[in-house]
Amino acid sequence: MAIPHASNETSYLLPPNKEDWEGQGIPDFVYGQEELVMEGVQWPRGAFSLLNTPPLSHFDSALCSAWRQRMELGLFRYPLGELPTQTLPGTVGFVAQLNVERGVQRRRPQNIKSVRQEFDPEQFNFNQIRPGEVLFRLHRKRDCPGTVQQEDILVLINVSPLEWGHVLLVPEPARGLPQRLLPGALRAGVEAVLLSSHPGFRVGFNSLGGLASVNHLHLHGYYLAHRLPVEGAPSEPLDPRGRLHVLQALPAPGFLFYTSRPGPDLEALISRVCRATDYLTDCEIAHNLFVTRGAPPGKTSSSSALSGVRVILWPRKPSFGIKEGQAFNVALCELAGHLPVKTAQDFSSLTEAAALALIRECLLPPAQAEDVRAALVALIAREGE
Repeated sequence: MAIPHASNETSYLLPPNKEDWEGQGIPDFVYGQEELVMEGVQWPRGAFSLLNTPPLSHFDSALCSAWRQRMELGLFRYPLGELPTQTLPGTVGFVAQLNVERGVQRRRPQNIKSVRQEFDPEQFNFNQIRPGEVLFRLHRKRDCPGTVQQEDILVLINVSPLEWGHVLLVPEPARGLPQRLLPGALRAGVEAVLLSSHPGFRVGFNSLGGLASVNHLHLHGYYLAHRLPVEGAPSEPLDPRGRLHVLQALPAPGFLFYTSRPGPDLEALISRVCRATDYLTDCEIAHNLFVTRGAPPGKTSSSSALSGVRVILWPRKPSFGIKEGQAFNVALCELAGHLPVKTAQDFSSLTEAAALALIRECLLPPAQAEDVRAALVALIAREGE
């Protein structure tokens, strides 16, 4: 995917001399409530990319220009060109992409044995990255009464990118936080989606056992110029006050949290989601999470307007390590309908039925899934007690 040059953004670029990179310090991307856009970001008709989107937001310009410069400087494990992409025939709308280099060159996963595993400073972590891999620090102004002061979050390149603009959102690395979702990290992820004027900028989280490869708290963010099934999948309420819904549609059933308003409603959603992920983590249940602009809950469709933010949570069987020989590994983007495929042979032969079979292998057994559903419904019912 080609990214246009941003003529007015230079403060997030590295200086010409490599020796000056560390001395430059980390620039702040400062934003306020007025830059969080809930409405008006929609998919246009016809083919779409970052080239023909409506004007990029300040956040998009900063991220894309700095990310492209790092690609030109060779800071990634491989150059990323335009990826072969296809929508698999069928009713789901899977978006499959061939990304051979990521399958071959990505860092090997750490030795993870528990969803609750503690941070290990002896393993690879984000305190060990090169200075040039940091794009900027997200810094939220406290400009709206009643909002929680957001901690600063580093935005790093993912050196094994899924797509253009693939970054990691990392709370202060020196704190040594394990890969367990916290409200500040989730808030930064949701607000990053709202800072972007591109409908295909999404954010996600993989727990330990949910294919997180590094046990150091981080979320993923990336651009994909395609609709995904979860944006408009219909849902049913599990709570009479509309705080929790279930997506029954393919590619995988999941729990849906939704808001169309920043401020207190967004804070309530963040608290709700983190209570759910805390429960799953404490019970040693692996999970994946996906944040996207999307339609409100109910009887929606794939073409519904993107009127708010959907946060989808999938409890799943634990999977420690990468399974070789499969067309793709099931984590946050695959459950949402985006399939990064490892080999040309699999890319040319992959069918919707085969993709669904791989995903189903990772879902909880029906009895356990029902227990989790009942527990989350009870958890949400106790909200405010």
